[in-house]
Amino acid sequence: MRIIGGRFKGRRLAPFKGLHTRPTSDKVREAVFNILPGEFPFRSVLDLFAGTGAMGIEALSRGAVEATFVDSDPASLAVIRKNMELCGQQARVIKKDAVAAAADLARRGESFDLIIIDPPYSSELLLETLNAIDRGGLLAPGGIIVAESGKRAPLEADFTGIESFDQRGYGDTLVYFLRRREGTDA
Repeated sequence: MRIIGGRFKGRRLAPFKGLHTRPTSDKVREAVFNILPGEFPFRSVLDLFAGTGAMGIEALSRGAVEATFVDSDPASLAVIRKNMELCGQQARVIKKDAVAAAADLARRGESFDLIIIDPPYSSELLLETLNAIDRGGLLAPGGIIVAESGKRAPLEADFTGIESFDQRGYGDTLVYFLRRREGTDA
């Protein structure tokens, strides 16, 4: 696994071989970041179900200023810290369930320009996490959510303050792009 673009381009990241970890492939990560605006206006990044941290580190490589990584697995968090060290970067790393972390961050009044969500495909965690983000107003104005799911569990939901504006398929992976609805403060 390596960084695809930006100032850390080509840098190899430490892998994580967990039973429940499915890192986003280089192909999908490259496609996602090619879809996002080229000038990369995202200052702050929240990487939920962060795994190795590759998606958040890719965002830092391309110009994000700060990143917060959330995962409930201590081994995952150790890999994220190692990968941040390999890139000479620092970030906030939170050991917590992603849904609870999203709610806590929102309660503290935090918001993020780019939120990455990559939960286990066979769970309801994507919907629960998006609901927590929607209710809490965690997405900053002009921000984007990138959410992954498996093709067998597509996202079928309507939210109050966020909406899907694009969806792409890559093998068994579906990637959704969501933004704040116009006229909402969510």
